[in-house]
Amino acid sequence: MSAIPLIDAQAALGFVIAQASIIEPGVYRTVYPDIQYRTLVPVDTSGSEFATSVTYFSGDQFGKADWINGNADDIPKAGTTRSKFETPVYTAGIGYGFGWEEVGRAQMLGINLSTEDAAAARRASEEMVDRVALLGDASKGFTGLFNAAGVTPVAAPTGGWDATTDTQLIVATLNQALLNVFNGTNTASIANTLLLPWTKYLLIATRKMSDQSDMTVLQWFLANNVYTVQTGQPLTVRGVRGLDTAGVGGITRLVAYRNDPQVLKLHMPMPHRFLPAWQSGPLRWDIPGVMRLGGLDVRLPKEVVYLDGI
Repeated sequence: MSAIPLIDAQAALGFVIAQASIIEPGVYRTVYPDIQYRTLVPVDTSGSEFATSVTYFSGDQFGKADWINGNADDIPKAGTTRSKFETPVYTAGIGYGFGWEEVGRAQMLGINLSTEDAAAARRASEEMVDRVALLGDASKGFTGLFNAAGVTPVAAPTGGWDATTDTQLIVATLNQALLNVFNGTNTASIANTLLLPWTKYLLIATRKMSDQSDMTVLQWFLANNVYTVQTGQPLTVRGVRGLDTAGVGGITRLVAYRNDPQVLKLHMPMPHRFLPAWQSGPLRWDIPGVMRLGGLDVRLPKEVVYLDGI
């Protein structure tokens, strides 16, 4: 059995660079179906990639017209209030690499290097963003969609759903979540998205609305919820991992909100990317991966509602 010949470091580096240029486009085209954040929150990739923070303003308005005397000098006034917020942006990293043996074998046999490690690195980056977007990160002071600062959870009017819970009460609770946004914004807005714990989503997706109907609770609600009836638009209802224990004390939590950049936004000024390959040691060639990520800004907390204990 012949030994694997020694390989020239510069030639090996050139080979790894060429291989990376083949690997990376394919890895970035891969879709991960169980990564949740992309469809649940708007993602903002604008702004300087190396900005240390993102600044935004949240506003409200006040004032009410009223009857006055034609000669009055105390006319009611309207106005606006603006609050400034700043979200820090931090750098995170995950990359991949190749050892001397696999580079040497690939060169000798004329085959491509494996894409598996690059795909694993990309997957890990998406999992981190998913976690930060939905749960936040206490080490950086971030909160997420499931525990946003400024949103006060309330107890569900009908809780502890199971196979014996009256289906009309379940529907009433779901509609109440939508109306809590409607009432909390003085009828200016209504939630267009409902996120449910998987156990409760499975319950309403499989249980019939009544003995006289073939429609499930979910089917009936999708056709008759207050958002759809009012706007003519379909309501988004999703079962989501992490909500079975997201409520206060580890109980279930329902999240109702208007999925719109005006309401909430995840800042990612530098999406994950792989940097050029380099020789990190005598027998190792690495391809670093980096991204810059801020937290989830809930700009209009009144348009997000938490119902705990459903």
